[in-house]
Amino acid sequence: MRTRLLPLLIVLMAAVLLALGVPLAVSVAAAQQQKVVVDRIDDTARFAALAQFVADGPSGSRRTAPDERLETLRRELDSYYGVYGIRAGVFYRNGSAMANAPVDWFVPTTGEMRGAFDEALLSRRSHDPRQVWPWQRSRLIVASPVIRDGDVVAVVVTDSPTGQMRSRTLRGWLFIGAGEIAAMLLAVGAALRLTGWVLKPVRILDATTHDIATGRLKSRVAFGSGPPELRRLARSFNEMADNVEDVLEQQRAFVADASHQLRNPLSALLLRIELLALELPEDNEEIASVRTEGKRLAQVLDDLLDLALAEHVEADLGLTDIGALAEERVAAWSPAAGAKGVRLTGDCPPTTAWADPITLSSALDAVIDNAVKFTPEGGTVEVAVSADGDTSTVVVTDTGPGLTDEELARVGDRFWRSGRHQNVKGSGLGLSITRALLAAGGGSIGYAHHEPRGLRVTVTVPRHAETGQDAQGFTER
Repeated sequence: MRTRLLPLLIVLMAAVLLALGVPLAVSVAAAQQQKVVVDRIDDTARFAALAQFVADGPSGSRRTAPDERLETLRRELDSYYGVYGIRAGVFYRNGSAMANAPVDWFVPTTGEMRGAFDEALLSRRSHDPRQVWPWQRSRLIVASPVIRDGDVVAVVVTDSPTGQMRSRTLRGWLFIGAGEIAAMLLAVGAALRLTGWVLKPVRILDATTHDIATGRLKSRVAFGSGPPELRRLARSFNEMADNVEDVLEQQRAFVADASHQLRNPLSALLLRIELLALELPEDNEEIASVRTEGKRLAQVLDDLLDLALAEHVEADLGLTDIGALAEERVAAWSPAAGAKGVRLTGDCPPTTAWADPITLSSALDAVIDNAVKFTPEGGTVEVAVSADGDTSTVVVTDTGPGLTDEELARVGDRFWRSGRHQNVKGSGLGLSITRALLAAGGGSIGYAHHEPRGLRVTVTVPRHAETGQDAQGFTER
């Protein structure tokens, strides 16, 4: 969830910062240009004031006699150009120069400068030039009229380079960009903390839900931090888990009590059946069938009691050599396998794991018994022990009929038996007991096809104490 929520927050924050930063950058550029334009307006006004008193020749032509005011205007323009590098000039209405710097600079017949010149002839200052951006090498043209006796007699034009202005704008943008980056980093850090704070209870809740779903009913959610809604959800979840655990405990107690209470009357009934059998011929099929069903019922009750105890017991975990333990179980089951004509082999190198030797032995007995039981004469059952990372495994494979995909999904369910194997002795609880025994110690059992035929059963147990204790649910969340 964090991988989806965090990018969304980052995109939203980036959009907000861009929405603030772009207008600010445009404002900085406009402010820098406006400052230059205002300066040029002031300069053109000053030059227009000087040019206003320069005497003209007849019919608007320049007079040939020296004019002190004209010389002053020319010196001002030359000094202005020399200091600032800004071309400036005063031009008569017909475009001829009254004074200009440099002297070879004139108003062109077309272009932006000509437009500003013509606009100033209408007795108004030229419009502000269009915005110049840092990547453009444009120049700023400002024109102001020279008015004498209410008439426009000349126009002052300035042509400013924009290099310094664009540099200042670019520096302002760099400051804005640095501020945006700093704000973005701060926002990402805040988003990381916010999403961590919001999602931490969700992660704990998810982990605890997984623990309870896999049988670790002691797991609970710690709700010390996070939003109030999630803390309330955690409390509700813990209450639900307590209720579920109570119900399952009552169910286990009922199964255990029922199995125990039924065992005594059933034993008495089987005893009376045996006494009755003494009065009947030995080959009586009815009494033999009743005896068989009675023994089967007794086995089911014993398995139910074992299952109830297995789901309730807490494993006595310790460092165990599961290689030696598996080799011992292979040796114990070899006579039974040999009697059926099944070859039982083991590859059991020394491998340590964190497990309860008694419960693991019981689990391996059930798995090996099941493999030998369903492997036909001449078949093979192999037991292999290995370690990989944080877990150790015992893999039991056989060359029996195996199971279909649908049957693999149900194997291990209580009282479930394959329809093809209903005539094989058993209650359908052995693998359920095995799963409960393994779960008590943080282990698990899995089933898969064994090629070319048969079943592959994998018993997995943790290799380290921390893994085993956490999986078993010793430490309450």
